[in-house]
Amino acid sequence: MKKWYTEKGEQNNVVISTRIRLARNIDGFVYPWRLDAEGKKQLNAKVRGAVSETLGEGYTFYEMSSFSDLQAVSLAERHLISADFASHRDESGLILSDDESVSIMVGEEDHIKLQVMKTGFSLGEAYSKADSIDDRLNGSLGFSFDERIGYLTSSPANLGTAMRASVFLHLPALTLCGQIGAIAGTVSKLGLSISGAYGNRKNPAGDIYQISNKITLGITEETAIANLESIVRQIVNRELGAAEREIKDPSSEDKIYRAYGLLKNARLLTAEEFMGLISFVRFGAYTGLLDIPVEKIDALITDVQPATVSVTYEGIDTSAARDAKRAEIVREALN
Repeated sequence: MKKWYTEKGEQNNVVISTRIRLARNIDGFVYPWRLDAEGKKQLNAKVRGAVSETLGEGYTFYEMSSFSDLQAVSLAERHLISADFASHRDESGLILSDDESVSIMVGEEDHIKLQVMKTGFSLGEAYSKADSIDDRLNGSLGFSFDERIGYLTSSPANLGTAMRASVFLHLPALTLCGQIGAIAGTVSKLGLSISGAYGNRKNPAGDIYQISNKITLGITEETAIANLESIVRQIVNRELGAAEREIKDPSSEDKIYRAYGLLKNARLLTAEEFMGLISFVRFGAYTGLLDIPVEKIDALITDVQPATVSVTYEGIDTSAARDAKRAEIVREALN
């Protein structure tokens, strides 16, 4: 089945994808960090049964212990699970929809971490789907909820809506202009956070940033999403304005074509080098300088992450083999 990230999304020139995460706990179970092995098995069975009963076909349950370390890291690279869940997966479970747009981590920080991903700028659509799944599962499982506080979670920071709405943005022009620091300071004052989606959170690979709500208590899901949507639209407009100026600079045009030439011809590509070059190529694509669909580039970024390359292609078990295979994949995609 076609994966969700290969689709073309709204405003995908700048907005790569949208994610809604809901943390939920089930009445009658202690929090995951207090569950023993038998308790975690019971939790897995209960959630698995509820998904089968309420969501029907199109979902598969996996025991996280069945994944190798590389497979687990690949899941995190594709944003299907958290990095912490990839590292601590004993007796935990994962439920994935066939197109991977819906994932449910069972036994992470909370009993359930429900995630819905959509391409492009799709906050309303992603939330609507997450809310529908949440309601159906709640009817079967019974989530811990307090009328005054809201949803009860393992971390006090998530009390209330227990929702993290995130938008993933490609901001090469604002990065070139040196405006990311000022934007980060502004959004922080507005109850949002900005961090790198790949690599170092403060110096992100590929100029790809994740902007999320921080406030969950004393606010509705709809208000949180409206606030995030408003700020993201302003950032998108600033990026487009900066891009219009930057693309007229011969040095920026030169960087784009140099990056494009290297990626089309390289025989070895490290993940770090690829992310630096593909950012310029995507910049050229979304400004119309290069005739490449940005959704094709976005799928490529997902497909050539280190662990994902190793688990997708047989015999790719060294960094040198990964670099050669990555270069081959990129050449085939861009030529």
